[in-house]
Amino acid sequence: MRQNTLRVCALGAILLSGSLLALSASAQDEPRLVPEPADSKKLLPFLPEPPEGWKGELAEGSTDTLGDTQITTVHRDYMRGEGDALATTSISILDSFANPEYVEATTGAWTSNTTDAEGFTKSITIDGLPGFETYENEGKHGSLWLVVAKRYILQIEVTAQESSELQEWLKRIDLKKLAEIK
Repeated sequence: MRQNTLRVCALGAILLSGSLLALSASAQDEPRLVPEPADSKKLLPFLPEPPEGWKGELAEGSTDTLGDTQITTVHRDYMRGEGDALATTSISILDSFANPEYVEATTGAWTSNTTDAEGFTKSITIDGLPGFETYENEGKHGSLWLVVAKRYILQIEVTAQESSELQEWLKRIDLKKLAEIK
């Protein structure tokens, strides 16, 4: 199961870098027509405050330039407990507005539905938004990806938590307001 999760993450990274290189190469002789990504300051408020009993690290955000393309990401880590009882959650939002091919390729890879003794992988739809969820019983490790407004890729990753906690963390994020950010 962990290999499936790693394959999905690796595939996403490969597709993003390949699409960005192609976009950059084709744009070398052309004027910049790619829209600007959202300012990270507009996305940071969507990373929720830690729930009761949890600690949250300071949220971080940046806009990075890859060739002629800019990508904005924001991220925050959360933790509860200590030592062997440490539970963690990580939430990231990537603005992929400048690369719709990446969104299409990513969601196209979200077709695997498998359940076995090790865990599961499944395509999901939440409020009409396409997503993908994985969970490994060993280590209680799971990830949930959701595409909001055909541009924001939201990722929630949990360790030492039940799979239902992915949905609970998602409820702390206002998806409708996120879809309105430009």
